[in-house]
Amino acid sequence: MNLIKRLIVDFAYYLNTSKAYKKNKRFFYNLLENSNYKYKKYFDIFMITLIFISVIILIREVKSHVNDNLLFFNNYIISIIFFIEYMLRLWISSSASKMIIEQSEHDLMLGDKFRLSKALFEITKAKLKYIVSFKAMIDLLAIIPFFHQLRLLRIFILFRVFKLFRYAKSIQTFTSVVSAKKFEFLTLLIFASIIIFVSSVLIYVMEGNNPESPIDTLFEAVYWSIVTISTVGFGDITPVTQEGRIVAMFVIVAGIGVFSFTTSLIVTSFTEKLDEIKDTKAIDDIAKMKEFYLICGYENVSKEVAKELSRNNKVIILEEDTHKYELAKRDGFIALNYAPGSIQSYKKLRINIETQVKAILCLSHSDVENVYTALTVRSFNKDVFILSILKNKMNKNKLNFAGVNELFYEKELVGIIAKEFVGQPVAFEAIHALRSNYNNIDVQELLITERVLNNYITVGELDNKKYRIVLLGVYKQNKKRFFFNPIDSTVLEVGDYILVIGNSLFLKEFSTHLNKRGSNVRD
Repeated sequence: MNLIKRLIVDFAYYLNTSKAYKKNKRFFYNLLENSNYKYKKYFDIFMITLIFISVIILIREVKSHVNDNLLFFNNYIISIIFFIEYMLRLWISSSASKMIIEQSEHDLMLGDKFRLSKALFEITKAKLKYIVSFKAMIDLLAIIPFFHQLRLLRIFILFRVFKLFRYAKSIQTFTSVVSAKKFEFLTLLIFASIIIFVSSVLIYVMEGNNPESPIDTLFEAVYWSIVTISTVGFGDITPVTQEGRIVAMFVIVAGIGVFSFTTSLIVTSFTEKLDEIKDTKAIDDIAKMKEFYLICGYENVSKEVAKELSRNNKVIILEEDTHKYELAKRDGFIALNYAPGSIQSYKKLRINIETQVKAILCLSHSDVENVYTALTVRSFNKDVFILSILKNKMNKNKLNFAGVNELFYEKELVGIIAKEFVGQPVAFEAIHALRSNYNNIDVQELLITERVLNNYITVGELDNKKYRIVLLGVYKQNKKRFFFNPIDSTVLEVGDYILVIGNSLFLKEFSTHLNKRGSNVRD
């Protein structure tokens, strides 16, 4: 007996450490449950097709003979496919090997013998919990037509239609919305049931002894009550006595109340869940993006950065403050009302940071929030590029310790620019205009190509003042360094970038001037 237990534990450890086993289980989990898995939609379409084929064959079989091959396909092939799917879902619903290992380690820690019965009990309990779930019951009923010898059981083919709840996302959304008000709907159901029961008994008592009344049985009375309270009113059964008609009037009024209450509940549920539904749709769209920038916090700086990046890139904004989140959405950005410093926010996003996120920009006006955001990101990814704004120079070391790759200190940058451009009012006016965002002032990076270098060798030859353009500096690719306000003799090289500020129209003319062949003839 001890040998059997040891073999079972060893086998559990083998499965728990087997890469092939984990890979296969993860594949089937993604295929059956992960809505972001690229192959799941094809699997869903395939299953939906099988469901409709089953129903069409059932309908056709009522009045006409169905080809034996189609019947065989419906009764055996489709049923076997659904059975395999059911067993796979049962398999991935919980990990039996993990439960055995946990029980073994627990008993070992306490110095007891391994209790296999306890482990088997926990496994059975977990599997039964799945089996009795609503969706699993539908899956099981959909398999029953496999026993086609019992003609009555063929009607269970209709239960395959309910499997659409698994594959149609819109139906799942509607179900989740309605389930949010399950207490209210339960109360409404109890109220309607009481009305139906009381009105059925009353109408049966009032009409049952009248030979002219169409209500002869209690079943007909219940049928009449349900038809009346639902405001359908077929008219096939109507009370003939005065007392019965009085009961009918009360049932009609109650039916209007039930119908109105039901409608208001559904509308309220959708209204309350609307933001959540929109966020879910946004998350699904984000998961499909190949690359994007993730901006944490929506302040004035974030707004300008997002505008600039969104010209050629996808930008996602995470903002915990509801007002700022709404502002980001009004500005036309994809925004989520998530806390950038919470690891749960990134789990909800369901993104691959290594392959999808170009960089994470921590642009909150609080250094503390930026530190928390950086620490959170670094807790599950060490390589993604993080840039953070720095509000207080005292917090520089904290942000560096949190794993930020680059820091942007506004006051330091302004000081450098002021130092470099003292006595040059044109530069200050350009910077002020750029910050104030008026007169169509813009900042651009212009690449020095071989074509430009054929005409201009040094910074002094660029002749930027002629076009009322302010040259902030030159970025040297080979030295990985930015030179503010370079001297006129600074030599330009292919691959350098010049940072210029000015009116967008003048910038366009200046760019054309740089790239115009033979625009500058040197002696």
